[in-house]
Amino acid sequence: MVDICPLCGNYDWDKTVDGSIITCPQCGHGWAFLKLPLFVVTGASGVGKTTTVQALQRVSRDFVCLDVDFFYNLMPHETEADYMAQTEQAQSLSRDVMQCGRPVVWAQAGNIHMLDKTYGARFFSGIFVLALTCPEEELRRRMTAGRGISDEGWIQSSVDYNRYFMEHDNIGGVAYERLDIGGIRAEEAARAVHAWLRGKMESCAGQGDIL
Repeated sequence: MVDICPLCGNYDWDKTVDGSIITCPQCGHGWAFLKLPLFVVTGASGVGKTTTVQALQRVSRDFVCLDVDFFYNLMPHETEADYMAQTEQAQSLSRDVMQCGRPVVWAQAGNIHMLDKTYGARFFSGIFVLALTCPEEELRRRMTAGRGISDEGWIQSSVDYNRYFMEHDNIGGVAYERLDIGGIRAEEAARAVHAWLRGKMESCAGQGDIL
Protein backbone atom coordinates (compact mmCIF):
# COMPACT_ATOMS: atom_id res chain seq x y z
CA MET A 1 0.00 0.00 0.00
CA VAL A 2 2.76 2.47 0.88
CA ASP A 3 4.20 2.18 -2.63
CA ILE A 4 0.95 2.96 -4.47
CA CYS A 5 1.32 6.42 -5.97
CA PRO A 6 -0.98 8.84 -4.08
CA LEU A 7 -1.13 11.15 -7.12
CA CYS A 8 -1.83 8.90 -10.13
CA GLY A 9 -2.70 5.64 -8.40
CA ASN A 10 0.06 3.63 -10.10
CA TYR A 11 0.37 0.36 -8.22
CA ASP A 12 3.05 -1.27 -10.36
CA TRP A 13 6.01 -2.58 -8.41
CA ASP A 14 8.83 -0.72 -10.22
CA LYS A 15 9.06 2.39 -8.03
CA THR A 16 12.33 4.21 -7.40
CA VAL A 17 13.37 4.42 -3.75
CA ASP A 18 15.99 6.97 -2.69
CA GLY A 19 16.48 7.06 1.05
CA SER A 20 12.97 7.45 2.48
CA ILE A 21 11.42 8.88 -0.71
CA ILE A 22 9.45 6.79 -3.21
CA THR A 23 9.13 8.13 -6.75
CA CYS A 24 6.52 7.07 -9.28
CA PRO A 25 8.01 6.30 -12.73
CA GLN A 26 4.75 7.21 -14.46
CA CYS A 27 3.99 10.69 -13.12
CA GLY A 28 7.22 11.58 -11.34
CA HIS A 29 5.51 12.23 -8.01
CA GLY A 30 7.58 11.55 -4.89
CA TRP A 31 6.41 10.87 -1.36
CA ALA A 32 8.02 10.08 1.98
CA PHE A 33 7.60 6.85 3.91
CA LEU A 34 8.82 5.54 7.25
CA LYS A 35 11.94 3.48 6.59
CA LEU A 36 12.76 1.04 9.38
CA PRO A 37 14.98 -2.03 9.73
CA LEU A 38 13.60 -5.49 9.03
CA PHE A 39 14.49 -8.33 11.39
CA VAL A 40 14.56 -12.09 10.82
CA VAL A 41 14.99 -14.68 13.57
CA THR A 42 16.14 -17.87 11.89
CA GLY A 43 17.46 -21.28 12.85
CA ALA A 44 16.95 -24.97 12.27
CA SER A 45 13.57 -26.64 12.58
CA GLY A 46 12.84 -27.38 16.23
CA VAL A 47 15.43 -25.02 17.70
CA GLY A 48 12.76 -22.71 19.13
CA LYS A 49 12.29 -19.85 16.64
CA THR A 50 8.52 -19.62 16.87
CA THR A 51 8.47 -20.21 20.63
CA THR A 52 11.06 -17.48 21.15
CA VAL A 53 9.32 -14.98 18.88
CA GLN A 54 6.00 -15.71 20.60
CA ALA A 55 7.67 -15.00 23.92
CA LEU A 56 9.21 -11.83 22.46
CA GLN A 57 5.71 -10.52 21.74
CA ARG A 58 4.89 -11.05 25.42
CA VAL A 59 8.12 -9.40 26.56
CA SER A 60 7.74 -6.28 24.40
CA ARG A 61 5.17 -4.45 22.30
CA ASP A 62 7.89 -2.53 20.46
CA PHE A 63 7.93 -4.94 17.51
CA VAL A 64 5.37 -6.69 15.32
CA CYS A 65 6.18 -10.41 15.41
CA LEU A 66 5.12 -12.71 12.57
CA ASP A 67 5.87 -16.21 11.28
CA VAL A 68 6.72 -16.61 7.58
CA ASP A 69 5.00 -20.02 7.57
CA PHE A 70 1.83 -17.94 7.19
CA PHE A 71 2.61 -17.69 3.47
CA TYR A 72 2.99 -21.45 3.04
CA ASN A 73 -0.78 -21.78 3.34
CA LEU A 74 -1.44 -19.03 0.79
CA MET A 75 1.15 -19.48 -1.94
CA PRO A 76 2.93 -22.33 -3.80
CA HIS A 77 6.19 -23.46 -2.23
CA GLU A 78 7.82 -25.85 -4.66
CA THR A 79 10.30 -23.88 -6.77
CA GLU A 80 12.95 -21.23 -6.19
CA ALA A 81 10.64 -18.72 -7.87
CA ASP A 82 7.85 -19.64 -5.43
CA TYR A 83 10.09 -18.99 -2.45
CA MET A 84 11.28 -15.69 -3.92
CA ALA A 85 7.65 -14.65 -4.38
CA GLN A 86 6.96 -15.53 -0.73
CA THR A 87 9.95 -13.46 0.35
CA GLU A 88 8.71 -10.50 -1.69
CA GLN A 89 5.24 -10.83 -0.16
CA ALA A 90 6.64 -10.95 3.37
CA GLN A 91 8.64 -7.80 2.69
CA SER A 92 5.66 -6.07 1.09
CA LEU A 93 3.56 -6.79 4.17
CA SER A 94 6.41 -5.65 6.40
CA ARG A 95 6.86 -2.24 4.80
CA ASP A 96 3.14 -1.54 5.09
CA VAL A 97 2.99 -2.64 8.73
CA MET A 98 6.03 -0.51 9.56
CA GLN A 99 4.18 2.67 8.63
CA CYS A 100 2.59 2.44 12.09
CA GLY A 101 6.08 3.01 13.52
CA ARG A 102 6.97 -0.51 14.64
CA PRO A 103 9.60 -2.72 13.00
CA VAL A 104 8.67 -6.25 11.97
CA VAL A 105 10.35 -9.41 13.26
CA TRP A 106 9.87 -12.60 11.25
CA ALA A 107 10.42 -16.15 12.46
CA GLN A 108 11.84 -17.74 9.31
CA ALA A 109 13.83 -20.94 8.77
CA GLY A 110 14.72 -20.86 5.09
CA ASN A 111 15.27 -18.56 2.11
CA ILE A 112 17.64 -16.39 4.11
CA HIS A 113 19.87 -16.05 1.06
CA MET A 114 17.04 -14.25 -0.76
CA LEU A 115 16.48 -11.46 1.75
CA ASP A 116 18.74 -8.88 0.13
CA LYS A 117 18.04 -9.88 -3.47
CA THR A 118 14.43 -8.71 -3.63
CA TYR A 119 12.77 -5.58 -4.95
CA GLY A 120 11.37 -5.11 -1.44
CA ALA A 121 14.77 -4.89 0.25
CA ARG A 122 15.12 -1.23 -0.80
CA PHE A 123 12.30 -0.23 1.55
CA PHE A 124 14.25 -1.04 4.73
CA SER A 125 17.06 0.80 6.47
CA GLY A 126 18.71 -2.57 6.98
CA ILE A 127 17.91 -6.28 7.07
CA PHE A 128 19.27 -7.99 10.16
CA VAL A 129 19.30 -11.72 10.78
CA LEU A 130 19.77 -13.54 14.07
CA ALA A 131 20.28 -17.32 14.00
CA LEU A 132 19.18 -19.25 17.07
CA THR A 133 21.25 -22.34 17.81
CA CYS A 134 21.56 -24.97 20.49
CA PRO A 135 23.70 -28.07 21.13
CA GLU A 136 22.93 -31.05 18.87
CA GLU A 137 21.64 -33.34 21.60
CA GLU A 138 19.31 -30.67 22.87
CA LEU A 139 18.02 -30.02 19.37
CA ARG A 140 17.29 -33.72 18.95
CA ARG A 141 15.44 -33.74 22.27
CA ARG A 142 13.42 -30.67 21.34
CA MET A 143 12.38 -32.28 18.07
CA THR A 144 11.55 -35.73 19.47
CA ALA A 145 10.30 -35.20 23.02
CA GLY A 146 9.22 -31.61 22.49
CA ARG A 147 7.52 -31.83 19.08
CA GLY A 148 6.98 -35.55 18.66
CA ILE A 149 9.02 -35.78 15.45
CA SER A 150 10.26 -39.28 14.65
CA ASP A 151 11.37 -38.82 11.03
CA GLU A 152 15.14 -39.35 11.26
CA GLY A 153 15.71 -37.68 7.90
CA TRP A 154 13.96 -34.52 9.12
CA ILE A 155 15.85 -34.62 12.41
CA GLN A 156 19.22 -35.07 10.69
CA SER A 157 18.54 -32.26 8.21
CA SER A 158 17.74 -29.97 11.14
CA VAL A 159 20.91 -31.04 12.95
CA ASP A 160 22.94 -30.30 9.80
CA TYR A 161 21.28 -26.88 9.37
CA ASN A 162 21.93 -26.04 13.02
CA ARG A 163 25.59 -27.01 12.56
CA TYR A 164 25.80 -24.76 9.50
CA PHE A 165 24.60 -21.78 11.53
CA MET A 166 27.15 -22.55 14.23
CA GLU A 167 30.07 -22.84 11.80
CA HIS A 168 29.38 -19.99 9.35
CA ASP A 169 28.41 -16.32 9.43
CA ASN A 170 26.38 -15.95 6.23
CA ILE A 171 24.08 -17.77 3.82
CA GLY A 172 24.44 -16.83 0.18
CA GLY A 173 26.11 -13.59 1.19
CA VAL A 174 23.43 -12.62 3.73
CA ALA A 175 25.21 -12.18 7.05
CA TYR A 176 23.75 -13.27 10.36
CA GLU A 177 24.64 -13.19 14.03
CA ARG A 178 24.16 -16.12 16.41
CA LEU A 179 22.46 -16.63 19.73
CA ASP A 180 22.83 -19.93 21.59
CA ILE A 181 19.54 -20.60 23.36
CA GLY A 182 20.49 -24.03 24.65
CA GLY A 183 19.41 -24.68 28.22
CA ILE A 184 17.40 -21.49 28.68
CA ARG A 185 13.67 -20.80 28.88
CA ALA A 186 11.73 -19.09 26.11
CA GLU A 187 11.34 -15.87 28.11
CA GLU A 188 15.11 -15.68 28.68
CA ALA A 189 15.75 -16.24 24.98
CA ALA A 190 13.16 -13.59 24.14
CA ARG A 191 14.82 -11.03 26.41
CA ALA A 192 18.17 -11.74 24.77
CA VAL A 193 16.61 -11.32 21.33
CA HIS A 194 14.96 -8.10 22.49
CA ALA A 195 18.32 -6.72 23.62
CA TRP A 196 19.79 -7.57 20.21
CA LEU A 197 16.88 -5.88 18.45
CA ARG A 198 17.19 -2.73 20.51
CA GLY A 199 20.92 -2.58 19.79
CA LYS A 200 20.27 -2.76 16.04
CA MET A 201 17.57 -0.10 16.29
CA GLU A 202 19.93 2.22 18.14
CA SER A 203 22.63 1.60 15.55
CA CYS A 204 20.27 2.51 12.70
CA ALA A 205 19.05 5.61 14.53
CA GLY A 206 22.64 6.66 15.16
CA GLN A 207 23.35 6.46 11.43
CA GLY A 208 20.30 8.58 10.64
CA ASP A 209 18.51 5.73 8.89
CA ILE A 210 15.21 6.12 10.75
CA LEU A 211 12.86 9.04 10.23
